[in-house]
Amino acid sequence: MKEEEKEEREEELTETTRHLPTDVGEEIKDAYLSYAMSVIIGRALPDVRDGLKPV
Repeated sequence: MKEEEKEEREEELTETTRHLPTDVGEEIKDAYLSYAMSVIIGRALPDVRDGLKPV
């Protein structure tokens, strides 16, 4: 979904609605990118505390 479509859908929902319709593909892509970045930062980049040695 594009940003404009998301905003329109959110406006259509009532205040009592707690679930927003989302595109599963977009959610998976966002989650995967977040996970991949955390793995790269946590494992692949050398750290000063390790003497800049990859662990």
